[in-house]
Amino acid sequence: MAESSELLNQSQVSEFILVGLTSFKDAEFILFALFLVIYAVTVLGNLLIMVTVFLTPNLNTPMYFLLGNLSFVDITLASFATPKMIVNLVKHKKTISSASCFTQIFLLHMLGDVEMLLLVSMAYDRYVAICKPLRYMTIMSNKMCVLLVVMSWCSGLLHVGLQLPFAVNLPFCGPNVVDSIFCDLPLVSKLACTDTYFVQIVIVANSGMLSMSCFLILLISYSVILMTIRRCSTTGQSKAYSTLTAHVTVVILFFGPCIFIYV
Repeated sequence: MAESSELLNQSQVSEFILVGLTSFKDAEFILFALFLVIYAVTVLGNLLIMVTVFLTPNLNTPMYFLLGNLSFVDITLASFATPKMIVNLVKHKKTISSASCFTQIFLLHMLGDVEMLLLVSMAYDRYVAICKPLRYMTIMSNKMCVLLVVMSWCSGLLHVGLQLPFAVNLPFCGPNVVDSIFCDLPLVSKLACTDTYFVQIVIVANSGMLSMSCFLILLISYSVILMTIRRCSTTGQSKAYSTLTAHVTVVILFFGPCIFIYV
């Protein structure tokens, strides 16, 4: 009984240490300024999009409704770990409490899933607008837009609910050094004082399959849209291509690193 109690006490790691980007002080101050500017621009830019979309009557359309929601998710996704990372660049002791660490994991996986499904929803919106223009307002009604957003958030909660309990229930008795600038589930679970092979497989399979599935759906959607655009007039092609280029750029920038990490 005493041995079990001692093991339990040893397994309670109160904080984790984040390695960060570099150990050179001069580089850290430069990175501090750089990431602070990038973070401020990211938040202000997305906030401007949200305010513009929801306060401009002419932008009261399904595409801009989804864009406004995507900007909100982008602000939250950029804020779940970036402020802590920026502060750590000028701190000697780069630690994070266990509660904060698992909060980062929760927000990362939930918001990442929400953003992926919002991108899929936006692809569906463009598919309907270009391939079924006469039925666009009927299909993409207000109820449909709200349903797509609600489904994205519910899916995000389900996704993180299937993964996070595996990590929370693991025994952590040291080491507590996370080789990253923020807490990510695969890296943190490796620090557990037990065999985490099965947990690692579940994490990679769940996140990897979700990312690949959404990416393939987007590729198929945009391929169909591109084939439809070729049959449009020159004016219609120009407008459709400009919208589609922005969508594809965002998809590549988001899914590229995700797929690389989990593959």
